[in-house]
Amino acid sequence: MTEGTTEKSGASKLARLSWSFYDWAAQPYHTIISTFVFFPYFAATFIGDPVRGQAIVGYTLGAAGLLVALLSPVVGSIADASGPRKPWILGFSIVFVPAISLLWFAEPGALERLPLIIAAIIIATMALEIAAVFYNAMLPTLAPKSQIGGLSGFAWGLGYVGGLISLSFVLIYLALPGEMEAPFIPDTPLFGLSSEHGEPDRMTGPLTGLWYLLFALPLFLFVPDQKPSGISLTDSIGKGTRQLLNTLKDLPSYGNVLRFLLARMIYNDGLLAVFSFGGIYAAGLFGWSITMLGIFGIILVVFSAVGAFLGGWLDQSFGSKPTLYLALTLLAAGILGIISIGNDTVLWIITVEPYQTGGAPFSSAQEQFYLVCGILLGMAAGPIQAASRTMMARLAPEHMMAEFFGLFAFSGRVTSFAAPLAIGFVTDFYQTQQAGLFVILGFTLAGLVLLIPVKETSPQLSPKVPTGF
Repeated sequence: MTEGTTEKSGASKLARLSWSFYDWAAQPYHTIISTFVFFPYFAATFIGDPVRGQAIVGYTLGAAGLLVALLSPVVGSIADASGPRKPWILGFSIVFVPAISLLWFAEPGALERLPLIIAAIIIATMALEIAAVFYNAMLPTLAPKSQIGGLSGFAWGLGYVGGLISLSFVLIYLALPGEMEAPFIPDTPLFGLSSEHGEPDRMTGPLTGLWYLLFALPLFLFVPDQKPSGISLTDSIGKGTRQLLNTLKDLPSYGNVLRFLLARMIYNDGLLAVFSFGGIYAAGLFGWSITMLGIFGIILVVFSAVGAFLGGWLDQSFGSKPTLYLALTLLAAGILGIISIGNDTVLWIITVEPYQTGGAPFSSAQEQFYLVCGILLGMAAGPIQAASRTMMARLAPEHMMAEFFGLFAFSGRVTSFAAPLAIGFVTDFYQTQQAGLFVILGFTLAGLVLLIPVKETSPQLSPKVPTGF
C-alpha cells in the first residue's frame, strides 16, 4: 500500500485536498484565458475584428482538440503499463507553463506574431488537457467509489474558487486601475502595465503559468502515486500501445461505457464551446471591455463554484446520470436564452429599449438577461464536468484507469475540433456571431439525447451528505 493511504478511505485528507488543488491550479486557464479575458481580447483587439477573431479561435481550438484526441489514449495506456501518473503530469506541465506565457507577445495589431500566438495556444491547451488524463486517473485511488462523486465535485468547486480569485486579481490589479476609483484599487496597474498596448490582457498568459506552477505543487508533494511496474519505458510504450489497440478492438464489448463516451463526446463539445466563445460573443454583442467581462466573469464563476459543490452532493446522493440530465438541461436553456437576445428584444418576442453602448454595467435589459442566462451556464458547468469524471471512474476497469481516462479525454476531444470548426465556418458563412451559438445548442441537445440509454453501474451510494475531502 502506498504511503499516505488507508484501506478504508483510500487516501489521507491531506492527499485528497492536495489532489483537489490541482483543479485550483489549472482553472485560471479556463477562466481568464479562454473565457473572460484573453480570448475576447485576442478576437476584438489583437485581431481587431470580433467575427474574424471568433473564427480564428475556433480553428485554433479545433487543432488543439485534434492533437489531444490523437495523443491522450496512447499516453494513457502507456502510463497504465508503467504505473506512476505524476511524472506524466510533470512532463506536460513543463510544456504548458512556457507555452501559456508566450501569450504576452500578442500585442495589438502585431499580426505578424499570429502564428506564434496560435502555436502557443495549441501547445498549452494540448499539454493541460493531456495532463488532466493522469490527474483524473488518480481519482479512484483516493476515495471509495461511493465517495468519489463528492470528492470530484469538491475539486471542481475548489477550482472555480481559484478561478474567481485569479480573475478578481486580474481585475483589481490590472484592469481597473485608471478605469475605476475605489479604496481597494491601485492608481496604476501592477508592474506599470499600459492598457494602451493591451498589457493587462497579455499579462494573463504569464500569470496563468505562474499560478499553475505554485498551486500544482501540493499534488506532487502530498498525493500518493501508483507504484512503478518495473517495466522500462520502451517496454511500457510497446505494452501500452498493444493494450490500447486491443481495447479499441474490444470496445464494442464495453457497450455501456461506449455509449457514455459517445454521449460525453457530443455534450462536452457544446460545453467547451460555450466557455470558449461566451466571452467573445459578449464582447461582440455588447462591446464589453475587459472590466465588464471581468465583472461578468466573477459573477459566473461564483455560481459555477456553487453549482460544482451542489453537483457533488447531487452526484453522491442521486447518482451521476440524474446530475448530468439536470445540468445539461440548464446548459441548453442558458444557450437558448442567449441566442434569443436581439438589439431591441429578449426571448425573441419581448420588446425592450434598443441597446446603447456606454451605459452603466448591466443597465440594459439585454445585458441583464444575458447575465441570467450566464448564471444558468455557470450553474450547469461544474456538475457536468464533475459528474462526467465520476461516471468514468465508476465505469472504468480499475487496472485500466489511465487508459480509460485517456479514452475519456479522447471522447472529450476527438470531435472537439468539430464544434469550434463548425462555429468558425457558420460564423464566416452567415457573418454573424449569433449563428455560431446554434451549433453549440445542437451539440448540447444531441449529447443529452445520447445519454438516455446509458446505464449507471455503481455500488450503493452513500446516503450521507459528502464532506468533499
